[in-house]
Amino acid sequence: MRTTPRLEALRTRLGSRAAHLMFLMTRPLTMGVRGVVVRDDSVLLVRHGYVSGWHFPGGGVERGETCIEALARELEEEARVALHSAPALHGIFFNARPSRRDHVVVYVVRDFAVLGERAPDREIKEARFFRVSALPEGTTEGARARIAEIFEGASLAPRW
Repeated sequence: MRTTPRLEALRTRLGSRAAHLMFLMTRPLTMGVRGVVVRDDSVLLVRHGYVSGWHFPGGGVERGETCIEALARELEEEARVALHSAPALHGIFFNARPSRRDHVVVYVVRDFAVLGERAPDREIKEARFFRVSALPEGTTEGARARIAEIFEGASLAPRW
């Protein structure tokens, strides 16, 4: 069955809200990780199936998992990227958009391997490298702010 863009947008919003509600019920404080995967003057961005825009790959830190373990898992799941060595911590940011409890730990990843092309599915529609000077339309404000901090020396902001 073919869906309309309006129905797909509604489905995306409801799915995102349901996922976040589940996080709130199971975790009093949410913590996520994002990887700024850098290749020369390009960064890796992903486009999700459940939320609009281009984002850094990443996701939630699971119970019993370190931030770097979560990052390695998420990079492999979302973009077929494997860490070769420990990434550099860029910062920890408060992200009030999803809730007043969310924090994002951001790492800069420079030593990695791309294991192959990521086939699109319901979670990840696309994973691609983009030149910092030519980011795609829809790159999120948070991603743009982290890119400015890393590549242009902008001051580190405490909020996502």
